[in-house]
Amino acid sequence: MSPETAATAAYIVAALLTVMSLAGLSKHETARAGVAYGIAGMAVALVATVALAARSLTAGGIALLAAAMVVGGGVGLWRARVVEMTGMPELIALLHSFVGLAAVLVGWNGYLEVEAVGGAQTTVPPELLGIHSVEVGVGVFIGAVTFTGSIVAYGKLSGRMKSRPLTLPGKNALNLAALVAFVALTAGFTIAPSLGLMIGITAVALALGWHLVASIGGGDMPVVVSMLNSYSGWAAAASGFLLDNTLLIVTGALVGSSGAYLSYVMCQAMNRSFLSVIAGGFGVESGTSASGAEEGEHREVDADEVAEMLAEASSVVIVPGYGMAVAQAQYPVADLTRRLADRGIEVRFGIHPVAGRLPGHMNVLLAEAKVPYDIVLEMDEINDDLATTSVVLVIGANDTVNPAAMDDPGSPIAGMPVLRVWEAKNVVVFKRSMAVGYAGVQNPLFFRENTSMIFGDAKARVEDILKAL
Repeated sequence: MSPETAATAAYIVAALLTVMSLAGLSKHETARAGVAYGIAGMAVALVATVALAARSLTAGGIALLAAAMVVGGGVGLWRARVVEMTGMPELIALLHSFVGLAAVLVGWNGYLEVEAVGGAQTTVPPELLGIHSVEVGVGVFIGAVTFTGSIVAYGKLSGRMKSRPLTLPGKNALNLAALVAFVALTAGFTIAPSLGLMIGITAVALALGWHLVASIGGGDMPVVVSMLNSYSGWAAAASGFLLDNTLLIVTGALVGSSGAYLSYVMCQAMNRSFLSVIAGGFGVESGTSASGAEEGEHREVDADEVAEMLAEASSVVIVPGYGMAVAQAQYPVADLTRRLADRGIEVRFGIHPVAGRLPGHMNVLLAEAKVPYDIVLEMDEINDDLATTSVVLVIGANDTVNPAAMDDPGSPIAGMPVLRVWEAKNVVVFKRSMAVGYAGVQNPLFFRENTSMIFGDAKARVEDILKAL
C-alpha cells in the first residue's frame, strides 16, 4: 500500500470518528464516548498527515514541524488543565480564532505560491487558476471573519469588552457594503491577482468580523459562540480546498453544518432571527427600555428561612445559571438535591437552552456533580409544571427567568422564551447583589410578592441551607 493510499484510508477513518463524535455529543449518556471518538479521530488525522508530510520534508523541516506540534500540544494541555468551567466559553472562542487565523495563513500561502509568482510557474493547471484564486479569496475571507469575530467574542465573554451591542450609524449598510466590497475585490483578484487586492480582501474581512460580533448583544453571545464554531468549520473546509486535503474538507463541512444547525436551534429557543444574529443583528434595533434601576422593593431571607420553606415543599425546581458556575456551587446543589429527595420531595432542574455562556454549560456542570440525567429537564419540558411547583430555587440565573421578555416589548430581550418561575408558589433567588444580568436589563422578578432574595456566594448559601436542613 502506498503512503498516499494509507493516508486516504486514515482520513476516512478520522472522518467516520468525527461523525461518531458529533452523534455521541448529542446526548448526555453518550457525551463521554463522543469526546473519546473526537480525540481518536484527531489523533489518527494528525499522525497520518505528519507521516505523509515528513516524506517530502528536509531534516530541518521535520524539526520545525515537531517543534510546532510540541509547542501547540503543550499550550493546549496547559490551558485545558488550568481553565475553570466558567472560563470555557471564552477559551472556546479563542480557539475558534486560531482556526480562523490558520485559514488566513493558508490562503496567503496559496497566494504566495501561485498568484504571486505567476500561474505559469506553478503546478496549478492554467484552466484552474481562476478557481484557485476564488478559493484563496473565499478562504481568507471566511478565516479573517472568524478570527476577528472570535477575538471580539472572547473579549465580551471574558469581560474585557462591554457586552452591550455596538450600534454604529448605518451598521446594516456597513455590513452590506463590506460584503459587496468582498465580492468586487474577489472578482478583481480572480481576473488579475495582485498584492493590493489580496490585502484589501483581508482588511475588509477582518473589519467585518469585528463589526458583526461587536454588534451582537451579550444576551445573544451563546448563539455567537455556536455560530463561530460553524464559521471555524467552514474556514477549515476552505483550507482543505486550498491544500487539496479531503479530510479538512469533510470534517470542516461537518463542523460547519452542525454548528450552523445548533445556532439555528438556539435562535428558535430565544425567538431570535437566525439570519439577524449571524448578520450582526441586521434589521434588529436594540430595545429602549434597558435599565439597571430598581423597580420596587425586594424581600431578603436567610438560609434558615429557605430551609424551612424547602422542608414544607412537596416539589422543588432548581434553575441554575452562570452564577452557579462562577461560585462552583454544583456540588452542594447536588447534595441538596439528594437531601430533599431523601425526604420524599420531588426535585427537578429546569435548564434554559442558553443558560450560562455556552450551549450545554449547565448540563456539563450538573453531570460533573453526579446529578441524575432524568431529573435535568429542558425549558419546554418543565415550564408548564412551574405553576404547580412549591418552591423554585433560581441559582445564579437572571436573564433566562426575566418576565420582561414576555411583558415588555421594548426590552432588549423581548420575545426571548424564558422559564416562567414566577408562576410557582414561592421563588428564591440566589444572587451576590441586585446587579443586572449579562444582557444589562433589570429583572422585575426580584420585586414580585412571591419572590425572596438570598444574597452572597451561592456555594456558601447552599451549604448553609444544607446545615439548616
